Order: sequence, then structure tokens, then C-alpha cells
Amino acid sequence: MITNTELEYKGDLYPSKIITYKHEVDSGVFYTDNSVILKLTVLRDSLIRFRYTAKGYFSNDFSYAIDKGHSHGYNFLEVTEKEDYYQVKTSKVQCRIQKADMRVSIFDLKENVILEDELGFHWEESYEYGGNIIKMSKASKDGECFYGLGDKATQLNLKGKRLENFATDQYAFSKDQDPLYKVVPFYIGLQNKQSYGIFFDNTFRTFFDFCSERRNVTSFWAEGGEMNYYFIYGPQMQDVVTTYTDLTGKPELPPLWALGYHQCKWSYFPESNVKEITAKFRELQIPCDAIYLDIDYMEGFRCFTWNKDYFPDPKRMVAELAEDGFKTVVIIDPGIKIDTEYSVYKEALEKDYFANEPMGLI
Repeated sequence: MITNTELEYKGDLYPSKIITYKHEVDSGVFYTDNSVILKLTVLRDSLIRFRYTAKGYFSNDFSYAIDKGHSHGYNFLEVTEKEDYYQVKTSKVQCRIQKADMRVSIFDLKENVILEDELGFHWEESYEYGGNIIKMSKASKDGECFYGLGDKATQLNLKGKRLENFATDQYAFSKDQDPLYKVVPFYIGLQNKQSYGIFFDNTFRTFFDFCSERRNVTSFWAEGGEMNYYFIYGPQMQDVVTTYTDLTGKPELPPLWALGYHQCKWSYFPESNVKEITAKFRELQIPCDAIYLDIDYMEGFRCFTWNKDYFPDPKRMVAELAEDGFKTVVIIDPGIKIDTEYSVYKEALEKDYFANEPMGLI
């Protein structure tokens, strides 16, 4: 057991006892005597949002990730006060918030624990970045498995791993190298065929520890922002994914060719090499719907240009590849090359298209 002295020594701060609460239609708002507030919002019977602040008030509620048109409504919601805890009950789950320390436990309707706080919400003052490093730790059961987080060059089950979410250009990455290109702060926990999901809606550099530092503890934290996460109950894994994609938005239905096999590497050039690759696919009767061209198709790595030595007639080449059943996909970088002879750079400079620093410098 960790004593209060040890917690203070570690430099982390924790909610104290809850002194009051109020019920606001679809939410319960809980206040401690050291200015921590928890707002628990029931979005659906199996979807609950947990939003914490340690400064006595919430900042403006805003998210880049949540689909404003997601379905919102529940069949049953009841908030009751017990001797030691508050209980929020829906038609799918029941949630208990301990009065002594604001720790949260979530049960199914048969009183089986789905997920419960270990230390729960806590935070550390950040002298380097300002604000707080916000943290959450959950108890993990024996045999529990974890999946998700986007690009991770590791085994499918993330248990035993400590991972970082911070989108990074990592060409030629190796096994277990982290972080990588794509980050999705969403994971699924699975135990005894019962699934739940956690979506951590925070845009700062975030970290996830799946029983790596401590055997039966899963935690996630961020270098700033708000402790704002969504709990999704399955119990089937497909139910979790369906609710998550409803919350964050479903993609448009792609064209059929986009679901086929795509051949991509850094990099195919000149045109003869591209044609050699595509011809081999057809010769070997390997299905392929798209061929990718990386930055070497450009002239001097300038976006929106073609290297005419490598690709003398791009329009003809793309048309010929299309006749052979290939879509041609060319990379476009988000950065524009600094080159005073480059028309795109000159136009962007003249018309102030570039993102600027506070002092007005590019």
C-alpha cells in the first residue's frame, strides 16, 4: 500500500474527499474540498464520459475528435447517494464514485467489476511546460488483454508495454520502435470475453502503460490539457468499436479500388521502374489496384512538380497505368520547400499562406 507520505514525496497530487455534488440532466458533477471537479456524463447507456479538472473550474469544452452528430441518448439514468459513494446507474452499467477520494469503479448489472481505478485521477505540476501533467491509473485483472493505439510495431496484445502517442516521421522503423506515424488514443480491454474501450481525448503528447511499470496496473497520462476520457462498454468487442466510431465519426464509404492491394515503397523511379513493377504484378497474376510514387517523382523535392528526366510525360504514364488497372497515387508533403526560384514557395510567401510563429516568423 502507498501511504500519503509516499504520494506527497512522489510529487503527485490527488483529489481529497467529495464535499458536494449536483445532478444535471445527463450528468453528475462532483466537487472535492481541494478544488477537484469530476463531471460524469452519460451519453448512451454504455458510453460514459469522465472529465476532471484540478483548478476548480472547467475550460471551454472543445474537441477535434468528437463527431458533433453522434447519437446521444439513454434509456435509463439514476444518480443516488450511498453512505460511502455515489452511484450512477444506466440500463447497461453502474458506476460508483467513492466519497473519500473520488476513485471510480464500473460494474455490469450483475455486480461484476468491468473497470476500476487504482490510484485514479492524479496530477503533477509541470514546471517545464506550465500547467499540469495529468494522470489516470486503473487496476488490471489477471489475464486481461489490451489492443489498439494506432501504429505500434509490437505484438497485437499490448500488455506488458509502455507506449507513447506523438505522431512522428519514423522512416525505416524497427520492431518495438515507438512512436510512429499514426496515433489513436483509444484502446480495448478484453477479459473473459468481456470488452470495454477507453478513448483518451487529449491532443498533448500522451503515454500508455499496460502493466509494464506495475504488474496489475494500467495507466495513461498527458503532458498537459485535460483528463478527459470516454468509457465504452461492449460487452462484445464489435459493440465497443461500433460505439467508438459513432462517437468519433465514421469514414465515408471509399471506392472499391481503395480496398484492394496497394503497392508502395520509397521509392519507384524512373518511369521504366514503375512499369517494370506493375508489369510483374500482372505477369504473376497478383491482384493490385494502386501503385504509389514517393518524393523522387518530384523535381528537387518540390511539391506539385514532376522530374521530367524520370517522368517525361506523367499524363501519358498515368493513363497507361489506368488502362492496365492501376490507380496512380503520388505523395504530397505538408511542407513546402524553401526555394526563392520555386513558384509555389514565392506565391505562399507573397500571400502569407504559411503558418507563422507568434512573432510572425515562418
